[in-house]
Formats: sequence, C-alpha cells, structure tokens
Amino acid sequence: MDEINRWADIDENLLKEISKRFHAYDDYIQLRLVCKEWSLKLPKIPNGNKIPWLLLPDETVKNHSYEDEEIYHLMQLAAADDETLDTCALEEKDIYHVKLPEMQSDNKFIRGSGHGWFIVQSISDGTMQMLNPFTNRRSYLPPVSAFPDIIDYQPDNHGDEYTLWDFRDIRSTMERDLVHRRHVYKVIINSSPEHDIENFMAVVIFGPNRRLAFYKPGNMRWVEFPTRDKRFDDVIFFQEKIYAINNYGQLYEFDTKTRAGLKGGIHETRPPSKIFLSPLRHKYLIGCPNGSLLMLVRHIEKKGKEFETSKFDIYELKRNRKKWSTLDNLGNYILVIGFNSSVQIPVPYLSKGNQIWFTDNLSLYYGPVAQDIGIFDLDHGSFQRVLLAVKFLCPPVWLLP
Repeated sequence: MDEINRWADIDENLLKEISKRFHAYDDYIQLRLVCKEWSLKLPKIPNGNKIPWLLLPDETVKNHSYEDEEIYHLMQLAAADDETLDTCALEEKDIYHVKLPEMQSDNKFIRGSGHGWFIVQSISDGTMQMLNPFTNRRSYLPPVSAFPDIIDYQPDNHGDEYTLWDFRDIRSTMERDLVHRRHVYKVIINSSPEHDIENFMAVVIFGPNRRLAFYKPGNMRWVEFPTRDKRFDDVIFFQEKIYAINNYGQLYEFDTKTRAGLKGGIHETRPPSKIFLSPLRHKYLIGCPNGSLLMLVRHIEKKGKEFETSKFDIYELKRNRKKWSTLDNLGNYILVIGFNSSVQIPVPYLSKGNQIWFTDNLSLYYGPVAQDIGIFDLDHGSFQRVLLAVKFLCPPVWLLP
C-alpha cells in the first residue's frame, strides 16, 4: 500500500513531463485513470501533445443515412504508416471515437477550429457555438442573423427568408437555409474562451463578398472591420494583431489593442508578382514562432467532377520587411491548413518536417463528395492522398489540442 501511495504522490511537474511522452489520446486517458490523484493533477486536454487530429463525421464515412448518428472520429494522422489511408484505417487504434450529439445529421457544419475548439453552425436556425470535444464544454457566438449585411429576417407561410445585401451590394431576398449554408465561410478565435474571456475575440469571413467581422464578449452582433474590402481568403491572430489576405494576395493588418476598437487596413507590402486572381488559387496566412509571417498559395485543378490540389507556393514576410520572398524549405516544421486556424507546428511524433498537411476548403456541398485531403512533402514535391475512397458531407477539420 505504501508503494502505491508513493506513486499517487508523485511530483506534479514530473507527472506532467511523463504525460508528454503519451502521443495517443486514448493512452493519455488511461494515464489519468491510474488513480484519483493523477486525474486531478493532469489536465483533461494534454498540453504536451500537439499532433494535429482530423475530425471525421461517422455518418458520411460509412455512407449511412444522416439520422440519429452521434459518433465522430478524431484521427491522429501523424501516427499512421506511410501507406495511403483508406476506409479501413478508421478502425485502427489511432482513432479516438468521440460523441458529439450537438452535431447530429447534416444540420450542423463546422466552420473553423482552434485552441482545442470547433466552431459549429446550425443550418436550420443559423446559431453558432464553440464546442470543445474533450471537455464537452460550449460557448455561443452571435447567429447568422446578427451579421452586418443582414437587413431583416422575416418568417412567413411560405418559408423563412432573409433580406440582405447581395454580392452586388444590392438589397435582395434569399431563402433561409441557403443563407445559413453559404453565409459563413470561416471562423477563427484568438484563444480558448475558458482561459481569458475578457480578451477573447472571434473573427469571421462572411457573406457573398467574403468580408470581415469580429465578435467580443458582450456584443450582440458581429461588428464589421473598419474596411468594406472584399474577397478575403484567410485571417489569423498573430502577435496581438489580426492579419488577413484577400484573393488578390493583398495583406491587411489590424491592431486589436486600441481603445477605439480595431484600427488598420491595407498593409504597405504589395502582393507577390506571380500571384493571380483565381478562386482556384487559395491563400492562407501562418504566423511562425520566430516572428515571420507566411503566405501559402494553394493551386487547385479541376479533374472531371472533382477538385484536387496540384502544388503549393510559400512566401515569407519577416518583421520590418515590405516584400514577400519565396520560401522553399520549412525545416523541422509542418504547416497545417484547412478550415482550422492555419498554423506552423514542430515536427510531431512519428512524422517528418518540411511538409504541408491540408484538408478541403470547398464548403458549399449539398451531399457527400470526395475530399481533397493529404500531405505534401516539399523535399520530394510529392503528395500523399488520404481517405481517397471516402466521401464526406462537409470537409474534415484539423484540431490542435
């Protein structure tokens, strides 16, 4: 009994250091269940494990009907072998099964993820909530009806309709479910809402013109940025500022610490000369630990009825520079892009650096379709396609614990 008590009283810092060696979430859970003392000392979400996980909706994986399904899969891609993953991989030990009853059926879409949380939107009523799949805690954001371009929402006998400004900035009427399905492009958050609610902020790319709006606790509506510029591809929080990139490759910078609210606009850095305006040239922004800002350009080609990534271009903007320069090597880092907040991470366990891990960004689906998911290796210029034989209703999303 004394021997057991000594293990129960292990130094908390030593126990947390040991927990960092557990790279699979299921193993980490078993570690917390050794005894009550360990469960109290270790957080529910492992701090040392930064392996990206891919959330896979079960009902579309198995091509079932969309009724009464609650199971989702969290797959640690880094722990998979070198062979292309297929449907069979969903039964392997590297999959953690999680029940998310709030995301049943095809009524809910994920519109972003970051800091261990998913941003989930309802198609039926337009509500938006943040959900932590590990703790099952949730927090709400303003609904679709609270966006700046929504003029009015009136239900009638023929179905609910919105009055809003369309892509031509003309007042128009649109059916409710269509607005709920298309209006939110991507949502990012600056932190976990549990840790610092006073400084919490969410930013959304919204509307047919893909404009920017933000939310802070206490706001009843989404507040548009101090610019009505359009066609934004990505937005991130980085070094207490917000950076956004539009389809033309123009960079924007906004200060979040001013008393009067957000201030900023077009950054003085011009787009790289090789960037072309095209919906098949999608752009991402990534803030790096060394202070550099990266822009990733994803080239997409249409092959038959499907779309597939063909290559990536990487540009780097260092502090106090006014010019983008081409970057050919990521070293011991990986870029993780998709509907998540785009990030750069150190090489995860059982993986290698100089790679780009990507999921699909084409979000206006009305039925299960093949997804553009995989790993691009910059050393060899090669793709490893993932889950080729599986169709999903909405794109799988990366989650960083």
